Parts: sequence; structure tokens; C-alpha cells
Amino acid sequence: MLELKNISYSAEGKEGILKNINLTIEDNKFVVITGPNGGGKSTLAKIIAGIITPQSGQILLDGQDITPLSITERAKAGISFAFQQPVRFKGVTVHDLISLASGKSLSTAAACQYLSEVGLCARDYIDREVNASLSGGELKRIEIATVLARKTKVSLFDEPEAGIDLWSFKNLIHIFEKMHEEIQGSIVIISHQERILNIADKIIVIANGEISKQGTKEEVLSALLNQTGGCRFMKGEE
Repeated sequence: MLELKNISYSAEGKEGILKNINLTIEDNKFVVITGPNGGGKSTLAKIIAGIITPQSGQILLDGQDITPLSITERAKAGISFAFQQPVRFKGVTVHDLISLASGKSLSTAAACQYLSEVGLCARDYIDREVNASLSGGELKRIEIATVLARKTKVSLFDEPEAGIDLWSFKNLIHIFEKMHEEIQGSIVIISHQERILNIADKIIVIANGEISKQGTKEEVLSALLNQTGGCRFMKGEE
């Protein structure tokens, strides 16, 4: 279980990006954090991952205080983070990256299986470098494959739909549904996409640095769409 207690964060020139956030993410739950742009969603995800340090508050993972831990230490404790813009690794092959993520030396066949799960033809990618020759959508799917390989307690995704085409987005939904079924851990996604919100166990709405609403999709989604007129949420059908 992941617990955030009284988390607050301000940056230079930007006061109150997050204001006293209290949040519990239970084990094996699919949670989507949504809300208007600039509301603090991505900042919250980076604080959980250890990329940003809050000015106040505490983060607990299974009762252990991980607030002072670095991003590397939190990764070892069981937190994965997939960036909105995936990192490129010159000189590192896709096979190497997936093996590193899994924490063991994977056979080519085992590494290829993770690529297949994210809709990539394994033989075309397994020996390629994770560099500028890959498109943003390809990098995004490879990064998701590394998270699948890690099988951590908490898997964080910051707008995973960004930069991918419609076909890939439809498959992305299936990937997350399968991941939720197979990995005994919590999935936390920052997203505006209605289709992703529709498969959530819990939706958390953050606006102006505060949690404005949280609950099941039945409790939150209908009111959220009515409030925004659907203008902030893409159904993936255009």
C-alpha cells in the first residue's frame, strides 16, 4: 500500500503546486489521476517516484517511510516510473534495457515476449539501440515493456498515451488491462483519456494543487465528464 501524508510542494515562482495532499493507493488497484493541466498531477507522480522532493509531508510504502529515499532506492523498493517523454540510451540495446529492468539476464526469447506484449515485432527491435532512430511511439511502448518486466509494487505512468497513434492507443488499453490482471501490484496513471479512466478502479481528480474529488469511476467519471463537457477528455475515436 502506498500512502501520501500531508504532501506539499512549491517551486521558485510557483507557490502551492501541491497543497497538503493526503492519499492512499491500495494494493493491486488500477488508479488514474486526472484533472486540468497545471493542476499538479505530474508533479505528484514525480514526488512518488523520488524525482522531486516535497517541502513537507511523508510517503509510506507498505508502512516504510520512503520520503528520504532517492529515485534509485525507491526503484529497488518497488516503484517504477514511465516518463511522458521516454529517455533515450545511446549504446544500449532494447534487449539490454529490458534485461536491466527485469533485474536478471533475459534470454532473447524472454525479452522478445515483453516486446510482443506491447505490440512491437520483436525481431525488428530486440537488437536496436534505444536512441534517436526510434520514434516517440516506439520508445513509449519499449518503456512500457520495461515496466512489465520489472513487475513492481507500484507502476507509475505519466500520460502514456502521449505521442502514440490511434492504433497504438487502442492496444495500450489492452496492455494496461492485461497488466492489471497479471501483475500483483498497483498501477497509477496520469491521464485525460476517457478510455483509460473507464478501466480504473479509482479516479483521483487534482486541481489547483489539491484533490478535488476521488472515488470509483461510477462515483467520479460521469460527474467529471458533465462538468467539463467532455472537452478535456479524448475518447480515442476521432
